[in-house]
Amino acid sequence: MAKKKPKAAAKKGGIRKAVRKAAKKAAKKVAPIPPGYRTLTPVLVCRGAAAAIDFYKRAFGAKEVSKMLGPDGKVAHAEVRIGDSKVMLGDEMPSMGATAPPTIGGTATSLFIYTKNVDQAFKQAIDAGAKEEMAPADMFWGDRYAKVVDPFGHKWSMATHIEDMSQKEMARRGAEAMKQFSS
Repeated sequence: MAKKKPKAAAKKGGIRKAVRKAAKKAAKKVAPIPPGYRTLTPVLVCRGAAAAIDFYKRAFGAKEVSKMLGPDGKVAHAEVRIGDSKVMLGDEMPSMGATAPPTIGGTATSLFIYTKNVDQAFKQAIDAGAKEEMAPADMFWGDRYAKVVDPFGHKWSMATHIEDMSQKEMARRGAEAMKQFSS
């Protein structure tokens, strides 16, 4: 004859099972990419992240989404929205492997913004304190394109798409453009 579990033990096991079931159900409802994020989110390390947030507001129309300060008052983590995309940023923390472009002598990456008016966006960034790397120009791939470097050492490319073309036409134009650089 099987032993009966005391009511309290049976009740306790039933509660655990219900909690596990509810947790599994809740986990299934959680989106793998949180609302408001894209698949890829850039993270910038800055010397003076609070000043960088202010600059990005002036230069690129960024909206501050969140900001968490560390015990030292520096920005541990912040998020801004530029257009429909978020950018995360924080202050330099070399002990955590987070180093800013001036510490490593530059950056090998850049951020790319598509905008309705690249000439206006370029001027706004320059007026806010960015340095010109390349003034707006029509490019062989169908974009009007420009480049700036922000005061924190990050490179930004920006463009307005002005012409659709086939991959074949783009390749032909690209080959012509490369000939000009090798002459």
